Amino acid sequence: MRKSFYTLSGIVTSVMKRNVQDGEVFIFINRNLTIMKILHLEYGGLVIYHKKLENGSFKLPSFDENTPSLQVSWQDLMGIVSQVKIKKRRLKKGKK
Repeated sequence: MRKSFYTLSGIVTSVMKRNVQDGEVFIFINRNLTIMKILHLEYGGLVIYHKKLENGSFKLPSFDENTPSLQVSWQDLMGIVSQVKIKKRRLKKGKK
């Protein structure tokens, strides 16, 4: 996920039909569920928090994938961040 301030705020405005400056917090997660970016406006300007998992994936609550956005509570966000599902990695056997 290479999106930064301008692209993420553009998604908020055009896709979600929200205003970044209204004080809401916007959460973006990549398709692999391994990168999370949180965008919000603080006193000095826009802030992005970025969390990248080395292994495992974020566990999202169930939602309708046809909706452009989903409202979650602070407790839900903390659950998403703390309930990371660890993927078992299989080692590939080397060729002889």
